[in-house]
Amino acid sequence: MTVAKGLEGVVACTSAISSIVDGVLTYRGYNIDDLADHASFEEVAYLLWYGHLPNQTELEGLKSELDRNASIPDELHQLLKINANRIHPMSILRTAVSALALYDEEAENNSQEANQRKAIKLTAKIPTIVTAFSRIRQGLEPVAPKAGLGFAANFLYMLKGEEPTDVAAKAFDKALVLHADHELNASTFAARVTTGTLADIYSAITTAIGTLKGPLHGGANEQVMATLESIGTMDKIEPIIQSKLDNKEKIMGFGHRVYKDGDPRAKHLREMSRQLAEQTGNKLWYEMSVEIEKLVVDKKGIKPNVDFYSASVYTYLGIPRDLFTPIFAMSRITGWTAHVLEQYANNRLIRPRAEYTGATHQAYVPIDQRK
Repeated sequence: MTVAKGLEGVVACTSAISSIVDGVLTYRGYNIDDLADHASFEEVAYLLWYGHLPNQTELEGLKSELDRNASIPDELHQLLKINANRIHPMSILRTAVSALALYDEEAENNSQEANQRKAIKLTAKIPTIVTAFSRIRQGLEPVAPKAGLGFAANFLYMLKGEEPTDVAAKAFDKALVLHADHELNASTFAARVTTGTLADIYSAITTAIGTLKGPLHGGANEQVMATLESIGTMDKIEPIIQSKLDNKEKIMGFGHRVYKDGDPRAKHLREMSRQLAEQTGNKLWYEMSVEIEKLVVDKKGIKPNVDFYSASVYTYLGIPRDLFTPIFAMSRITGWTAHVLEQYANNRLIRPRAEYTGATHQAYVPIDQRK
């Protein structure tokens, strides 16, 4: 056997959902640049789930279903209140999503139709969970979802209690589009492994959230903002970044195993960061990010990935740093559930092998003869 560490270069399945070919990311064959510039998040969700962009009637139908399913059970609000000040938001999101299965009469129904309905339910409820948790830990009452506002704007409304500006809503909507799917990333693969056992969709998405929590995956954008905040001022950038490079420390938000010539999503987030910096009148985080990018590219030839500028974008939108990864999940739930549906439709248990490197030819020794 040939061991591929981290499964690098291994093709584990076929998929018609998204692709990365020659550094170009597509969803169902649509270039991410086109979708980021023209499509809403709801359109992209429909595309990932059903394989084509919706017409107006289909889009309005999906928006209506998302609005109808956005509320969460009262018992879940109690769970959030009990744990509000002692647990990371990703941990409560993982637990809350698992708990949602208790309140879904179709939880164990693995038909395609039921799973499509559950994909909509999960997508609708995750923003409500994240914003309710955020407000409860601040001593504030959760804000109920507002029908007709739109997915991105509704999240910002539930988070802050006031409707966002058009610039903020559009920027956040674009960020959700850019994060919606990304071929066979770690959390998507984990979801497909769970699905491959024919476990229910709630189990698969709980698996995905647990995988996304790690700092080498979804947690990277949170670490990017931590780095920016720890540096603090423009004059400290060069000595701190140079020290990290000299010590071979990983600069969070740079490099990608798949993209060798830069992440195509990064340029969109960079421009969004610039626009929001101008709107808020606070250019520090954007200018620091640009300077760090210049240093790392010049000295190491490594370009930023999607996490790097998303950190400043979310900060400009007034989103707490530890909510960055839950927001990633809020977008990626569309891709995860699309992959879960695809796995169910053409399933085979995912069971790789491992090359054994332990001891061999061991002889059992009775316990009274062991040293």
